[in-house]
Amino acid sequence: MKAKLQKTFTPTPADIERSWYVVDAEGIPLGRLASEVAQILRGKHKPTFAPHMDMGDYVIVVNADKIAVTGNKETQKVYYRHSGYPGGLRSETLEKMRIDHPDRLVTNAVRGMIPKNRLGRQTLTKLKVYAGPNHPHRAQEPQPLTLTQGRAEA
Repeated sequence: MKAKLQKTFTPTPADIERSWYVVDAEGIPLGRLASEVAQILRGKHKPTFAPHMDMGDYVIVVNADKIAVTGNKETQKVYYRHSGYPGGLRSETLEKMRIDHPDRLVTNAVRGMIPKNRLGRQTLTKLKVYAGPNHPHRAQEPQPLTLTQGRAEA
């Protein structure tokens, strides 16, 4: 009797089903939030995940200005960026960035947890971060995503 071989499932663009999730970041540690959001953006929570395709869902993060950080990170963690010109290195502490651009805190943390290639840049476009509790994506009917014990529950 001839053995039947298993076929490897390779998803096609027609197999992609995207959902919208909303996460309330109030009181959640920054790294824990970012790691869970990065997995959902990449689609690693789906059984049809393929590392070469953008299979992930959209994630809306609200209350980014109320995110939690532990230890002395508020004053000691420094974010750097460069304009590309000589002498163009700029630095900003987490404390100042929380006041001026609270959405960048979450975006930068998630950016560090996805691949550094064109697929990663495409994946990051599905992340929507807002400082306050309101967002303009009500029409997409996002499902609430609660983070408990470091695990996301839809």
